Amino acid sequence: MIAVIQRVSEASVKIEDKIKGSIQKGFLILLGITHEDTLEDVEWLSKKIVGMRIFSDEEGKMNLDLKSVNGDILLISQFTLHASTKKGNRPSFIEAARPEIAIPLYEQMIKQLSKDLGKDIQTGEFGADMKVSLVNDGPVTIIIDSKNKN
Repeated sequence: MIAVIQRVSEASVKIEDKIKGSIQKGFLILLGITHEDTLEDVEWLSKKIVGMRIFSDEEGKMNLDLKSVNGDILLISQFTLHASTKKGNRPSFIEAARPEIAIPLYEQMIKQLSKDLGKDIQTGEFGADMKVSLVNDGPVTIIIDSKNKN
């Protein structure tokens, strides 16, 4: 499971010109799920995300987590994070999980992030054509792969 975490001052997602989710200060998370991912990956990644200390404290050091700044989360599923570009110029998505595996894990990630953060999160819609807008604060972008947890 790959998460691209962007610290934002605002972010939103539109589907068919209607806002599906929006946040102010917090994290826009692009989530890629592979066929090897499990509930263990969901739990580990959620705790890692919510505990990520990348907001500035009073001294300007990245030392505060989402809860400390009352931040929010906008979670977007993005299978293209598992693109393989080894051969040719057309990416292969063979490592991306099929919907029957990815959808339950995506839904579990929504529940787990909400539980770990202590409040509801905003989301896109799995498989939809989405238009994502954001103001990356910093910019700060962190990539976490649950397969690299050891």
